Parts: sequence; structure tokens; C-alpha cells
Amino acid sequence: MSRDTIAEVLTVIRNANMDGKKTVKIPSSNITENIIKLLLREGFLENVRKHYENGNYFLVLTLRHQKTKKGTFTNILNLKKISRPGRRIYSTSKKIPRILGGIGIVIVSTSHGILTDREARLEGIGGEILCYIW
Repeated sequence: MSRDTIAEVLTVIRNANMDGKKTVKIPSSNITENIIKLLLREGFLENVRKHYENGNYFLVLTLRHQKTKKGTFTNILNLKKISRPGRRIYSTSKKIPRILGGIGIVIVSTSHGILTDREARLEGIGGEILCYIW
């Protein structure tokens, strides 16, 4: 049985966000680091730091929450995995979907690395659609 590391990372972040946790620790790999860098750059995360523990590297993410008038916190991060190991979804640069009219982002794995939908459209390259984030 193969492991889908991207789906695991998105699930850990989604669950921590719904539970109202401020930080979450995920295993580090090249692809997860690139996805987390995109989330940080696009403003979906507050902070990321790399942590070494028991011979393994972990990424410690600080999630961004929004405080309501009642004093409670709301989720501002929604994640949806698109391409799976059993069914890969590919798209050309012109057919990459727009999430909420451009408010959300699509993370695309291209021959130039992992990019957002805007960057892929600017470079004119398509690839595998990994996930939607809004």
C-alpha cells in the first residue's frame, strides 16, 4: 500500500485548523516543504520552522485563525486534495481552474517545480493539479 504524503499533510492541517490548534507538527520532505512554502507565501500560514527530533526533521506550522466578535476563532483555511495516487488529474496552463474567482489557489506540480495556478499560467506550463486551497 502506498502512502500519499500530500493527502496526509493536508488532513493533518485541516484537522488541526478545525480543532482550533495554533501549531501543528508534520514530517518534512521536499514536496511537503515546497507546498508549505507556497502556503506561507500566499498568507495561509503565519510561520513555519524546521525542527530536528529523534533523527527526523519536522515542520512546525503556526496556523492563521481569525477572531470573531464573540471571541471565538473561525477557520480561514479550506483544503481539498484533487489528484490521488489512483487517479491523477492533469491540466494545461489554459485549463487550470480558478478557485472562487481567483481568491483561492490551486497548487500544481509542474516540470518547473510546485507552483500556484497564477505562476503556472504566467509561465505557460501545466501539470498535475495537487490541491485546492481557499
